[in-house]
Amino acid sequence: MKTIIIIGDGMADYPVPELDGRTPLMVAETPAMDRIAREGRTGLFLTIEEDMPTGSAVANLSVLGYDPRSDFQGRGVLEAASLGVTLAPTDMAARINLICVEDGKIRSHSAGHITNEEAHQLIRDLNIHFHDLPITLVPGLSYRHVLVVPNGHPGVECAPPHDHVGERVQDLLATPRHPQAGPTADLLNRIILESQDVLRAHPINQQRVAEGKQPANSLWPWSPGVRPQMATFQERFGITGAVITAVDLIKGLGIYAGLDVIEVEGATGLYDTNYEGKADACLAALSDRDFVYVHVEAADEAGHEQNLDLKIRCIEDLDRRLVQRVLDGLEARKIEAVVAVLPDHPTPVAHGKHVRDPVPVAVRDPRRLPDGVERFDEESVKEGELGHMRGAEFINFLLLTPYSLENTKKGKP
Repeated sequence: MKTIIIIGDGMADYPVPELDGRTPLMVAETPAMDRIAREGRTGLFLTIEEDMPTGSAVANLSVLGYDPRSDFQGRGVLEAASLGVTLAPTDMAARINLICVEDGKIRSHSAGHITNEEAHQLIRDLNIHFHDLPITLVPGLSYRHVLVVPNGHPGVECAPPHDHVGERVQDLLATPRHPQAGPTADLLNRIILESQDVLRAHPINQQRVAEGKQPANSLWPWSPGVRPQMATFQERFGITGAVITAVDLIKGLGIYAGLDVIEVEGATGLYDTNYEGKADACLAALSDRDFVYVHVEAADEAGHEQNLDLKIRCIEDLDRRLVQRVLDGLEARKIEAVVAVLPDHPTPVAHGKHVRDPVPVAVRDPRRLPDGVERFDEESVKEGELGHMRGAEFINFLLLTPYSLENTKKGKP
């Protein structure tokens, strides 16, 4: 039996006053996701435990059945893997954003979603400027890049910029969690403050300001860590798989999980991503793989921007242009597959930050009877058979392992 997981990153939300107390997922037109719910089983899944950071790395590790407490070593190492960077055991890697700072406060975590071409030029020139420091800046996608520090200490508290928009830079600088991490924290803060001097006068930023765009006038490192040791899906479940995403973090997670990374032309990580291309790549991957993980970032970015209309549009695009296309393709090819759809975490438009509330889950499995839930949203799934899942219960239920939720919790065949 083939298995597909479709992630609408940040798709879940809180009730919104402008929507009469409903969530974006409740008001969006989602016939394909509703069909999965109607023909499958539903529930809630706590992807981020109380003592873990509210980030996509932790949430997606949980969705794939890994234990973030042991396997989460920071976003930077995952994104480094996706960029082809091989880390030594003594290397520390961190995600590093190009952000916009205005009046001493973070205005945007993405510098207005700066283009790849502009960002790569800035990263290249910053590498030249910092040539005397023991660091390497690795260019990624848009505002998302990687910092590698040989012999850096990962025990540094860094503020995720998307969670601190509107707050003062000086209040958010890196701090050591351990005395040994002091020099690394000092190094990261030097990079932040010195980069502002370099980027403020850079011709690319001067041109962006002239065009009314946000300047990318500061580097911002966060989520430091070292190389994780993770068992692959082949080792854990005896299956082959692939990951389809525009986000380096998810690509890196897939690499460490032993999944093939499938690139899709036009996949952007934003509302204009190539939904159809991702759906077609998913269907093609099933020809010689058992499992496909399809990740779409668009709704999460809309949540960060606190753009309610865009978030609803992203949810509807995901449903109409990707989920429906996958379901139609499975039927046309006569492929029997388990199909699951869920967010990795909520990103409420009210404040634009990740939260750790449980997310709705729907799983359509030809081997199981439906549970009677008609819609896919945060409220409807509370009546579902899957109940409240956590840890590895979701992936075990999907893959029908000996420890599946079906067998251990429900006692049903």
